[in-house]
Amino acid sequence: MLALTSRSVAGLLLTASLTAQADSSITTRHLTLCLERVASGLEHPWGLATLPDGRFLVSERPGRLKLVTPEGDITRVTGIPDVSTRGQGGLLDIVLHPQYGDGEHDWVYFTWSRAGDDGTATSLSRARLAKGHLENIERLFTQDRFSTPGRHYGSRLAWLDDGTLLMSIGDRGVDPERAQDGRDHAGSILRLTAEGTVPADNPFIDDPQIDDEIFSLGHRNPQGLVTAEDGTPWSTEHGPRTGDELNRLVAGENYGWPEVTLGRDYATNQPLGKNSAPGMRDPVHVFEGRFAPSGLTDITGDVFPGWHGNLMAGGLASEQLIRLSLEDDTVAEREVILDGEIGRIRDVQQGADGTLYLLNDASDGSLFRLLPMTPATGSPASCAS
Repeated sequence: MLALTSRSVAGLLLTASLTAQADSSITTRHLTLCLERVASGLEHPWGLATLPDGRFLVSERPGRLKLVTPEGDITRVTGIPDVSTRGQGGLLDIVLHPQYGDGEHDWVYFTWSRAGDDGTATSLSRARLAKGHLENIERLFTQDRFSTPGRHYGSRLAWLDDGTLLMSIGDRGVDPERAQDGRDHAGSILRLTAEGTVPADNPFIDDPQIDDEIFSLGHRNPQGLVTAEDGTPWSTEHGPRTGDELNRLVAGENYGWPEVTLGRDYATNQPLGKNSAPGMRDPVHVFEGRFAPSGLTDITGDVFPGWHGNLMAGGLASEQLIRLSLEDDTVAEREVILDGEIGRIRDVQQGADGTLYLLNDASDGSLFRLLPMTPATGSPASCAS
C-alpha cells in the first residue's frame, strides 16, 4: 500500500478542490500564495509564451498550438508543421522575439521533433501569427543527426541580452557519449542568431573539432532554460536516476555528461560516472531525489516580496516547484513551493504582470497562475493583481 505524507494528502485534496473553485492558498516560508487555474483542457502542454495583449500561446506536445485568453477561453492556431509525436517528441518550446510587437520582429519561435529517414531530430522554426494562423513559416535550424529513439530532445529556448538565442538539445537517449562529441549537436546548448545562423563570436568558431553552433557541451537533457535579469543563462537538466542538475551556463564549457554525473544506473542503482573531473564544470546544485526538471524562470520585480533574483524550477516526476535563492554560484536557500498540487510541472514562467504561470503535463492539462495573496484580507478571493 502506498504511504502518503501529510503534504501529499494536502496536495491531493488541493488538486481535487481546484476543479470546484478558482483559487486555493499555498503557505510558504515567506509568503502566502494564491493558486488559480486560468484554463483547462490542454493536452500535454509543453511551452508557454505571453503575447503583448495578455493572451497566451501554449504548445501541446501532440502537435497543436493553442491561443488562451486571460479569461480561459481557448482557440486553436492553425498552420503548425507536421511533427513527430513518437515517444517524447512533438511540438515543444515556444518563445517570442524580444522585440515582438514592433511589427518588424513579430516572430513566434518554436521547437519541434522533425521526422526523417533515420529517425527524428530537434528542429527550430519561426512564423508570424495572423488571426489564429501561423504564416511565413521559416525552418531555421535542425540538429545535424537524425536518430532513434524518440526521447531527450531538450528543446528549451532562451534569448540572451545580445539578441542571440540559446537552444538546448538532449543526448537523444541511446548513446550518452554523443554529448562529448563536438561534431554532434546532441547533448549541447546551441547559440544561434535570430535567423538561425551562427554568431561570429561563438566560443568554438575556430575549433575544427567542435561544431560552430555549440555554446556548451556535455549535457544530458536540459529542459529548463532561462536568462536571468543580470544576463546570466541558467539551465536545469535531467540526470539518469537522481543527479538532476542546475547549471550556470558559460560559453565554451563542458558540463561532463556522461563522464561526470551524480546520477545512477536505472537497473543497478550504481554510480555512473565521476563526481568531478578536470576541464569539466560542476553543477551549481544537484536536486534531491528524482526531481525530473522541466521549466525554469527567475523572479524579477516586486510582486513576490523577498524573492527578487530567485530561480523557480519545475519538476515532472517530483511534481514540485522549487525556489532557489542564489549567492554567486551557491544555493543559499532552497524551498519547495508546490508539492503535488498540480501534478507534473512542465513549464514555469514569470508573466508580464510579475506573477508566475505554470503548465502541468497531463492529457487534460491546465494553465495555472501563482501569486501572493493580498495581506489585508488573507482571502483567496483577494489575490493581488
